[in-house]
Amino acid sequence: MRYFALACDYDGTLAHNGQVDETTLAALERLRDSGRRLILVTGRQLDDLLHVFPYTDLFERIVAENRALLYQPATREEKLLGDR
Repeated sequence: MRYFALACDYDGTLAHNGQVDETTLAALERLRDSGRRLILVTGRQLDDLLHVFPYTDLFERIVAENRALLYQPATREEKLLGDR
């Protein structure tokens, strides 16, 4: 079985100095459009991430709050995975 996914961190990987540049966003869109699944992993609190990064809909899932929360942007469903 093959998995076609990209899991990446936010701060220091996608975002530099608090900003995600247009070329990075375009690359993420191309990956998603090629059928791959995008997963964002961050230590940030979900509310903070949603405030600073308006493009969460690029991702199928977001693992936030140091692995304590799983978020599905399409449905806005949150699932607690551990202690916050």
